[in-house]
Amino acid sequence: MNKLGTKRIETERLILRPFEAEDAEAMYRNWASDPEVTKYLTWETHKSTEDSKAILSDWLAHYGEGDFFQWAIELKEIGEPVGSIGVVNFDESISAVEVGYCMSRAYWGQGIMPEALTAVMNFLFEEVSAERITAKHDVRNPKSGRVMQKVGMREVGRDIAVNHRGSVEVICYAALRRDRE
Repeated sequence: MNKLGTKRIETERLILRPFEAEDAEAMYRNWASDPEVTKYLTWETHKSTEDSKAILSDWLAHYGEGDFFQWAIELKEIGEPVGSIGVVNFDESISAVEVGYCMSRAYWGQGIMPEALTAVMNFLFEEVSAERITAKHDVRNPKSGRVMQKVGMREVGRDIAVNHRGSVEVICYAALRRDRE
């Protein structure tokens, strides 16, 4: 796979770009402080902008690595990030990646996440040369699964995973590059 790292991607409504330190306040305000957004994620709800600054500091330190992919989902209309999408597992041995995402509740149901996920999948298949892209969601979060279905991912099974609530059942989805050709 090509280790290109997080590159800027533009869609009709979105700019997907590397985070900047200045995004901490928007991250905290728009999604990371909302317990409804973080309910099924692996990380805890941020208690202050300091939590957001800390995670961004970590991400910024990894942007030079070719196998690190973490995008701010910036809505062009408002000019600030409303969510994030990234690769949470990069397995070069089988040319596979797993993606994860979250977004401000204020923008749920507007097709923004499927737009972002489609753009990221196109980048990962076409430029990074991933053969398989996977994603999973807590069974109690079917809306996340609908995002995966909308972009052409297929359910491939169930598994157990850990999020900040403990051990949970997840539904796994996948898309193969060969199915898109």
